[in-house]
Amino acid sequence: MRRHGWPGLLAAGLLALAWAGFAPIRVASRDHVFEIPKGTWARRMAGDPVEILPGEIRLTLGVRDVLVLENQDDVPQIFGPTLLMPGQSFRLPFQVASSYQFACTAHASGQLVVIVEPTPETPWARLRWRARELLERARGWDGRSR
Repeated sequence: MRRHGWPGLLAAGLLALAWAGFAPIRVASRDHVFEIPKGTWARRMAGDPVEILPGEIRLTLGVRDVLVLENQDDVPQIFGPTLLMPGQSFRLPFQVASSYQFACTAHASGQLVVIVEPTPETPWARLRWRARELLERARGWDGRSR
């Protein structure tokens, strides 16, 4: 790079970080959707250790605070005290930041932890939230957010 290019590149990076910290977080919906695909139960019964859900799902109050599970499989699935029939979906809104543990037949371990975090109010909190969202999308654990 030319000698004068580095300061401009540094300034652009700092400007991007400032935006990520100070800009309000906007999402199209507060739902965070996870789909249980067709054939999941059959694959598990065949010995395939298929992972369709992460071990923990992170939600954020005021941003993504409604967990939606859609059962596209051929068999019923259990999530907490709820029986999800094939083709059925379940919406679970959260209003308190905390850690919740649920029995979940769609998860290989039979357990699913939902961590609900407070609304990111400070610039550092918003920056961390955006960075974690990028990492989750890169890992493919973001479900099908709406």
